[in-house]
Amino acid sequence: MPVPPVAPYPAPPAATARRLEWTFLPPHLRAWIERRCGSPVVEAVSQTSGFTPGFASVLVCEDGSRHFVKAASVKAQRLFADSYREEARKLAALPATVPAPRLKWLLDDDWVVLGIEHVDARMPHRPWQQGDLDAALDALEVVADELTPPPAGLDLDDALGDLTPLLDGWGTLRRVHPELPHLDEAEALARRIGDVCAGDTVAHTDIRSDNVLIDRTRGRALVCDWNWPVRGCDWFDSFALLIGPRGEGIDVDAVMASRRLLRDVPAESIDIMLALYVGYFLSQCEEPVPPTSPHLRDHQRWQGEVCWQWLAERRGWV
Repeated sequence: MPVPPVAPYPAPPAATARRLEWTFLPPHLRAWIERRCGSPVVEAVSQTSGFTPGFASVLVCEDGSRHFVKAASVKAQRLFADSYREEARKLAALPATVPAPRLKWLLDDDWVVLGIEHVDARMPHRPWQQGDLDAALDALEVVADELTPPPAGLDLDDALGDLTPLLDGWGTLRRVHPELPHLDEAEALARRIGDVCAGDTVAHTDIRSDNVLIDRTRGRALVCDWNWPVRGCDWFDSFALLIGPRGEGIDVDAVMASRRLLRDVPAESIDIMLALYVGYFLSQCEEPVPPTSPHLRDHQRWQGEVCWQWLAERRGWV
């Protein structure tokens, strides 16, 4: 049964980032990339989804080949260069059975540049549709199966260490939304995150529509942007993926009842995760809008409102 949407998703799904363009890369770097591609670049199609400013383009070469390339300057974009370097390390360690585009080559110098397998694919439709959601959840079940335990050498942080800082947002949330009922109960739930997040599975931790691709030929989903995975519970990503569909009217409680990674998760554990996200999203959206990602705060506010409504309904607060 559909549920009422919280509100239309406020960001244009394919235009949420202002990224570096091909012509603004240094000439020596463009020449190096063309040598790795094996042919001169005749067109660069910037991938403007996501919320970061690094270069991310599909390069179309003179010989007809296509390549997906990401790049960030170590000097001018250190945070994002570090993120791309970590993504390369994780991609290189993923088994071939994991549904993800493969890393083909890497430059790590004054720029960090990743050459990633190009896939003829699209992002999931927004509003979310059941077929795309099923494909994405199928892929996440394969990810959990293949990455339990984590591959040797990944050297991952534990989920608790990664998620605990998200609790810092509760002070901001109480200040800007003192009118919300049941804040004490919600914060108490969030602070129990250590009770539910542990596990021996690689959790991607950043699953949303712009980090999923639907293969146009096979219809299967691929998981992208492996920047900051952690070692945690096997259901984390499948749960996190449901926030967007829930906000756009899909009955995700029914979906959870049908998925093997979610159907046996205690209801209280889901509520703890939701409460954690409420504190994070509804505080982060109060931060200044970054000029390279003008829709980030709208995205976070919407996500927080979806999580709050979902949690309130599950707890009987409405």
